[in-house]
Amino acid sequence: MLIARQKKEENIAEYILYIFQIEDVIRAYNFDLDSIISEFVKPQLPDDSFLSEYRKWYTGIISQMKQRGLDKHGHIDEVKEILVELSYLHNTLLNLANDDKYRSTFERANTYLEEFKQKSNLKEKNNIEILFHAMYMKLLLRLQKKEISSETEEAFDTMRMVLAYLARSYKRMKSGDMDFLNN
Repeated sequence: MLIARQKKEENIAEYILYIFQIEDVIRAYNFDLDSIISEFVKPQLPDDSFLSEYRKWYTGIISQMKQRGLDKHGHIDEVKEILVELSYLHNTLLNLANDDKYRSTFERANTYLEEFKQKSNLKEKNNIEILFHAMYMKLLLRLQKKEISSETEEAFDTMRMVLAYLARSYKRMKSGDMDFLNN
């Protein structure tokens, strides 16, 4: 909860990946709040002073996931809304703002993105969602201590750069510090 709040303020891409992870933790614990708190949350806290806030936060996410039938896959509404915003921002940077730096960053990643799309079950998703799923896959591979080839690492890195650029632009947009017509 505290980590999520900090990530949401500082880097929206990290926030989304963090929430993907939290959703998977909830699924791994079969939506059992008491087990999540005692086995996952509590060992990470320096003391119990934030425990009630964490319990409330997890209760809210669990409730949303149950209401939306997200027991196997899918994301809470807040994540989906941010993904839509990021997708609009992506299209704006490419088509309205004509941001050449973003365009070249995205074009470098696009070949890898298309390869990932073909190899995954995400063909119906938009490019931004696919980028996030690719980065989440990398996180899972790292957590499982699986080897990542240099070619795959290069692909992940180019996709990461797109999300980093997009996250910085999102922060500027949300703060009102972005003029789409004068980049």
